[in-house]
Amino acid sequence: MLTPAEVAALAVRALDEKQARDIKVLKTDKLTVLADYFIICTATSTTHIKTLSEETDKFLSDAGEAPRRREGYRGGNWVLLDFGCVIVHIFLEDTRAFYNLERLWGDAEIIPVETMLGETDAK
Repeated sequence: MLTPAEVAALAVRALDEKQARDIKVLKTDKLTVLADYFIICTATSTTHIKTLSEETDKFLSDAGEAPRRREGYRGGNWVLLDFGCVIVHIFLEDTRAFYNLERLWGDAEIIPVETMLGETDAK
């Protein structure tokens, strides 16, 4: 079983490999029971959203962490993947600006993406 940090790191790696833009990792464990981490990123198109969500799903499912819930596929301008301890939000740029989750969760600790990319060697 992976730790929340390992799940987050795998999600960040999947998003990074498929060129997600402006990936932000918020550590929310002290602020909410919803998840330990929120990962927010921007896609360049609805096709890119689909690619990012499928790749993230595959990376984590292959590691034994299938998403518990998927939301937003029908609308096309955002997708939420809920892995329990990690929630991944994939937005088009305008939709991300509208929801402004970084402001909503402004008290969360921001984890540098570079450190998450270095923690992807899940056992």
